Formats: sequence, structure tokens, C-alpha cells
Amino acid sequence: MIQFFPNSEDLARAAAEHFVTRSREAVERRGLFTVALSGGSTPKLLFELLADPNEPFRDQISWSDIHFFWSDERHVPPDHADSNYRLAYEALLSRVPVAKSNVHRVPSENPSAADAASEYEQTLIQTTHQSLPQLDLIMLGLGTDGHTASIFPGSEVLHETKRLVAAPWIDKFQSYRITMTLPLLNNGVSVMFLVSGSEKAKIVKEVLEGPEQYPAQAIKPTKGELLWMLDRDAANELTSNNQ
Repeated sequence: MIQFFPNSEDLARAAAEHFVTRSREAVERRGLFTVALSGGSTPKLLFELLADPNEPFRDQISWSDIHFFWSDERHVPPDHADSNYRLAYEALLSRVPVAKSNVHRVPSENPSAADAASEYEQTLIQTTHQSLPQLDLIMLGLGTDGHTASIFPGSEVLHETKRLVAAPWIDKFQSYRITMTLPLLNNGVSVMFLVSGSEKAKIVKEVLEGPEQYPAQAIKPTKGELLWMLDRDAANELTSNNQ
């Protein structure tokens, strides 16, 4: 499903509503909601909305029943400016009543990115009590090169079938990343792309209307839903849309 919104604020507000709906459904079904967060400016707007006491979302969420994970992370300490955990902590987690034990950040301060990935995989399995966890909501973004999470074009992670979390070397950044792999990402109940900005318009068109050549096109939930949420600028080059 593809949804269109006039601007990034309306996009974030709709994403907040989806977060509330999915969390309610999961808690009612089994007393637990598992979510994988992503980094970036668009999720930051969503995080701020969820945490804002003047907005309607905060009071509709059973914060004590949520377990937070990350779809990917940079290989930096948690207090680093580039940390996806830090962004979520400052915009959301430090402002809502969630138990520290329910926040499962990537141990990205580990000097070995591979060890951090292995440890995080075990955290996911042990927390969910599933050998292949089925997270209730997985948030993803889209890079201008077609990457999602930290799965970049040409990455060996695209062919991973066994590991749930990997630590690929990213040449363009000359650094490692820690990322969930396709088996885990495609097992989500709801997988949600949040994309905003005119700089994303070209790649949005290529990913949604072109031949398969980008990592983002490999996101195909096996049992759950795939939801693309785009603002007007990001959707501008699509052949047809509902703007």
C-alpha cells in the first residue's frame, strides 16, 4: 500500500496514528508490542509527536508493554551524534514512561561490529522467544542510492539467509554498520517506509515503478503488510498518485 501526504508533518502524524493502532492491536492480542525504529529526520518528527503531552498519541499508548529495537545502527557509541539510538532517546525514549529493560539498543560501542551484530541477534531471539522474531512494526527509510536499513546496493547482506543481524562494511562511509537482514525485516507484521523530501523523488520512482535493482525493493513481507508513506515532494515523480 502507498499513502501520500501533503508534507512531512502530515506524514509523521499519520505514522504516529499507525504506531498507535499497531501497538494497541499487539497489546490486546498478546500483551506486548515490538517495534524496530530507524534513524533520520522523518522518524524524528514522528518520535517527537509520540512523546508530546500536548498531542493525542502519547496517552493512547501502553508504554510499559513496548519493546524497542533498531532496524540498523551506526558503529559508534550510543552518545555519538550519528547514533540512531541517541536520536530516538532524545526525541522519544527519555520523554515517555518506558522501562530501560524494554529498550534494546545495538551494542554499537563494541570495537567489533561483527560481535555487536551477533550479540544483537541473540538479544532479539531471547527477548521475543522466537528463533525468527516477528516484530509488530518495523520502520524503514530510503536512501537516495536505494538502500534501506544499512543494506546498500551490492551488499553481501542482500544474499543473507541465516543471520538476523549483520555487520557489513560500507565503502562510501568507510565504516561498518549493524543492520537487520532480509529474513528478519521481511518477517514483520507491518513494515513501514517513511520517505520525505524532493531529494528522494527520483529514487522513489525507480524503486516503486522501475525494474528490481535496489535493496529497498527486496523488502517483501512474507506474511505481513508493506506500507509506503510518502510526502508530496518525495512522491512528485511517480507516474500516478493520489495527491
